[in-house]
Amino acid sequence: SVIPLFKEQIANGGPVTVTHPDIVRYFMTISEAVSLVITAGEIAKGGEVFVLDMGHQVKILELAENLIRLAGFMPYKDIPIVFTGLRPGEKLYEELLLSEEGITETDEKKIFIGNPGDIDKDSFFERLTELKATAYGNDRKSVTKMIIDMVPTFKRESAANNSEEVYF
Repeated sequence: SVIPLFKEQIANGGPVTVTHPDIVRYFMTISEAVSLVITAGEIAKGGEVFVLDMGHQVKILELAENLIRLAGFMPYKDIPIVFTGLRPGEKLYEELLLSEEGITETDEKKIFIGNPGDIDKDSFFERLTELKATAYGNDRKSVTKMIIDMVPTFKRESAANNSEEVYF
């Protein structure tokens, strides 16, 4: 979690480092996450993709500002906040499901089943076998191209911040 890092940076007089002013993330306690995962495992029938309700995303900049205030300081005045820039592949927000995918409710109010788009499983597994063989050949460029081709919703601009090579 970023909270211990921010607390340490504040205790040291700053600066507090935030990657981007608009970045948001989900937060939940370890016990909440474990409980949801165990419950999803209990209700699983096989092959489902579970989507967990993790609440609302939190703006990291606001979190940093609030932690600075809680420590008795004024953000920007007493403790500076520095924007370090997104790391390769880092997104401003987390997508649990894409807009073309849906979810089905379960009896558990915070657990849903994701409904991925139509997939031809036979074709997918054939391509997965080809991908595995290519990966064993250490041909990184071909592996990357195959993954991009296999995942129709892949957004190149979100990976490696528009660099020519995308690594997974």
